[in-house]
Amino acid sequence: MYRERTIAQFLDELASQQPTPGGGSTAALIGALAAGLVSMVCSLTLANERHRDVWPRLRPIHSKSEELREQLTRLIDDDVAAYAQVAAAMKMPRGTDEEREARTQAMQAALKAACQPPLAIMRACTEVLSLCVPTAKTGSKHAISDVSVAVYAAQAGLRGAEANVGVNLALLKDQEYARSIRSQADAHIGRGGEFVSDAMVAIRERA
Repeated sequence: MYRERTIAQFLDELASQQPTPGGGSTAALIGALAAGLVSMVCSLTLANERHRDVWPRLRPIHSKSEELREQLTRLIDDDVAAYAQVAAAMKMPRGTDEEREARTQAMQAALKAACQPPLAIMRACTEVLSLCVPTAKTGSKHAISDVSVAVYAAQAGLRGAEANVGVNLALLKDQEYARSIRSQADAHIGRGGEFVSDAMVAIRERA
């Protein structure tokens, strides 16, 4: 499992000629890093008695950020597994009409399934961005730059996952399914953009 690799091992495999881990797994990792930064800012603030008045607001944020960090970490491997199914379908024989039909059906099923991990990454990164707003407003000012990095990282994860969704949708024949996935992806982009704007306003006010 890639989630159990060291940073050096993951980067070496990322830079290799193998197709996985790739952009989808990287988007998940970036999102997990963003969630980790939110958790760090919360932890620092919760450990400081001078910020006791904001502890009740930060505790649920800290809990949610840890949940999202774990979710995004799992999605690193989920994306790899989804790609493996697409790759396996692509390698199916196509010498006869029956084989070509079976391959097409397997490809389409694998592509539909492959839309789910990056869509889940988008959803999780949007949630991380939503946590950045109150964290920027109530977290320790000494860690405000860490919130900025969390915002930019979560935004990168969101956009990176969107790119992977788009690649899969371009090959789908089921247009109704494709429209549904695209609608969900667009909604995450819209909400994520609003959270980025709100978080950066809060960060600038406290920097």
